[in-house]
Amino acid sequence: MPSLKPINFTKWVEENGDRLKPPVNNYCLYDGGDVTVMVVGGPNERNDYHINETEEWFYQVKGPMTLKIVEGTTRSTDRHPTPEGLQAYQVQGGTMRDIEIGEGEMFLLPGRFRFRRGGCQVRRDVVADIASNLTANTPHNPCRYADTVGIVLEQVRPEVTIREVTFHCTDLGKQLKPIIEEWMTTPSLRNCGECGREAPAK
Repeated sequence: MPSLKPINFTKWVEENGDRLKPPVNNYCLYDGGDVTVMVVGGPNERNDYHINETEEWFYQVKGPMTLKIVEGTTRSTDRHPTPEGLQAYQVQGGTMRDIEIGEGEMFLLPGRFRFRRGGCQVRRDVVADIASNLTANTPHNPCRYADTVGIVLEQVRPEVTIREVTFHCTDLGKQLKPIIEEWMTTPSLRNCGECGREAPAK
């Protein structure tokens, strides 16, 4: 359970800046059971894109960041086995786009679109039209620069949700770092199976 005391965030960053180290630069400030609050610094060394089926809220406290996304992708409905023995969705198509989030700005990256029971009533045909233009399940890569600090809020992932299209993520700070390092140090993981091109490690 998170602390019931307020945090002086400016003071926390001054005293804990060493926790925001590459390659993820991420520290979980609160894990409230339903929502996770993370502090993220820069620069990061990420070159991977990932999918999160829940919303992600980005707020830049200090300096800018770039959220690289791939819009308009399609994802298979069935999971397929990977060479590592994991289950993954296949993502195809899409257009690369950069979303610049400046200091003091916030951005909500949509998660999977759902109809909700209760609440306000909306015509399904109108909602379906809006949903077709949403960036749901958007592959994205948060790029952070030196001497920057941001806050990211996201929902705790249900056990049925697959993170990084390969595993259930329960501890972002601990589980993500070795995967990024493996991506950066294993050229075969960065090779395209169709054209043979190798993505850069950083």
